[in-house]
Amino acid sequence: MGSVRKASAWLGLVDDNDDERYYDDDYSEGTEPGSAWVTDPRVKVATDVAEERGRRIGTVTPDSFRDARAIGELFREGVPVIMNLTAMEPADAKRVVDFAAGLIFGLRGSIDRVSNRVFLLTPADTEIISGEAGTHRSDGFFNQS
Repeated sequence: MGSVRKASAWLGLVDDNDDERYYDDDYSEGTEPGSAWVTDPRVKVATDVAEERGRRIGTVTPDSFRDARAIGELFREGVPVIMNLTAMEPADAKRVVDFAAGLIFGLRGSIDRVSNRVFLLTPADTEIISGEAGTHRSDGFFNQS
């Protein structure tokens, strides 16, 4: 299409039929009834890959002690769990912490305080690497000296 024709199409003086060459005649709108979306088998969903490699972390924000079961089920599967107890009443939060203490004792895990009323439960086979400022290398990216 020449520049005069493009300018005329842009101004709306002529029909712009140049875009038709980009459409495929076999293209159909939507999917056929009963057909499912099929993903390329080489593509893995992030949750599948994380589960295969054991790289999952559960986060639970319980409202009451009844939600402690979700914490126990995740931890029993070997998944580290972040417990956020900030939405709970202090008495119920204490019960959940006591439950978590029994859970980590029975399964030989560990419990660490992340912040006020937020805890990290880690299974026995998980290593926690501290983010202390003194443990970083001096030749790192943020070395500004």
